[in-house]
Amino acid sequence: MTNLTAEQIQENWNIFIQNIEDYITEDRKLQLKDFYESLQERLIVYPASNQLKYHNCMPGGYVDHVNRVVKASLYVFKLWGLMGAKTDNYTQEELVFSAINHDLGKIGDTNHEAYLPSDDAWRKKNLGEMYTFNTELHFMQVPDRSIFLLQEAGIPITRNEFIAIKTHDGLYDQANEAYLKSYTPETKPRTNLPYILHQADMMAARIEAEGQILKDLI
Repeated sequence: MTNLTAEQIQENWNIFIQNIEDYITEDRKLQLKDFYESLQERLIVYPASNQLKYHNCMPGGYVDHVNRVVKASLYVFKLWGLMGAKTDNYTQEELVFSAINHDLGKIGDTNHEAYLPSDDAWRKKNLGEMYTFNTELHFMQVPDRSIFLLQEAGIPITRNEFIAIKTHDGLYDQANEAYLKSYTPETKPRTNLPYILHQADMMAARIEAEGQILKDLI
């Protein structure tokens, strides 16, 4: 994917807010919109990653990625239903809420951005590190910070959403083995939501990579 234009960045932000309007209900809708609109200046141009070898490392990449995951989640949800999977023990709102907030922890906290534009010309040219990590930010795993930021803002989160956001990286993250690498029915996920969100996230990241770092190789 080439860099987004200013018009594309603005349109992506409009879609991002519209997804909250369309899929999140009652008080949470207002809380979530207020939370994200308070961070608009940061988020509208925020990257999805800090290095070119990863997906959507560009201004506006974060919102573009989240929108893609929301859209993919809805399609994957339909596919699982068509294939006979149980899809009635979680809601569409839980699915979209999880997709919207799955990478929230990447933005940092309310006072500190996690990624800052790099001024190291050598690292940008030779390593593709377009952004550097903000050392003022307390370390947290991305899913943990996502959940922390939501509770800090007073935004309620269901058990299904907690588990989906926590495990959205699947078994790429060893911290998820306790949730996903289980051999007894009692400790397996009780819904398919974590699997659907993980598949949607992988799909989005892969498609973004095809347009960015893999375009000359495939």
